[in-house]
Amino acid sequence: MSAKSTRAHAHRPLRVVVSGGPGGGKTTAADLFRREIGSKVVLVPEAATLMFSSGFPRSHDPESVKIIQRTIYQVQMQMEALYAVQNPGRILLCDRGTVDGAAYWPDDHPHEFFHAQGTTLKEELARYDAVLFFESAAVGGMMIKGGNPVRDETGEEAVVLDTRLRDIWSQHPRFVLVPHNPSFFKKISSGLAAMESIVGQLLHENGGTHKTTSTKRPRKA
Repeated sequence: MSAKSTRAHAHRPLRVVVSGGPGGGKTTAADLFRREIGSKVVLVPEAATLMFSSGFPRSHDPESVKIIQRTIYQVQMQMEALYAVQNPGRILLCDRGTVDGAAYWPDDHPHEFFHAQGTTLKEELARYDAVLFFESAAVGGMMIKGGNPVRDETGEEAVVLDTRLRDIWSQHPRFVLVPHNPSFFKKISSGLAAMESIVGQLLHENGGTHKTTSTKRPRKA
């Protein structure tokens, strides 16, 4: 890491990603956690949901999907930057991150997604200090309809996306899995406990403040 990038990393906001396949409960968990410790974190909403619920066109045509995912990537980047400016000193709790688009990219080569954005998986993973992954309920054969009105994946598609997302995000040095549980209450409770632990560790590692003041990177969950 160059001296310039080291200084940039030292002063960037702390970011925790909440990701997972469709129907995993990540958005519900993130919102509940924000309410529990709102003074320490700010929730960055899912870019794709904001776009599609506002009328952004959807398509399953491969070339259209690439344009959509490139747009989502840029919106995600700018939303994180905006929330950081508007909420100085608070941890960004991101409902998905810039890495997620790779799982939705039409080619079966995730690295093509990062190449199209002019970046790499390594660079994008380094943007985040921790990843909390909520496994999709579809993995357990449960219905996933009804949570997010803009979601249009079938159960089978949700399982495929969950696997692709997990394969990519699990390469982060601080990856925490919240597995599927037939009891949504137990799953959310487990996820909230994991979030609280992650936030506590990050604050402790950064001197008890909300901003990073050193170049130390977390290595273990």
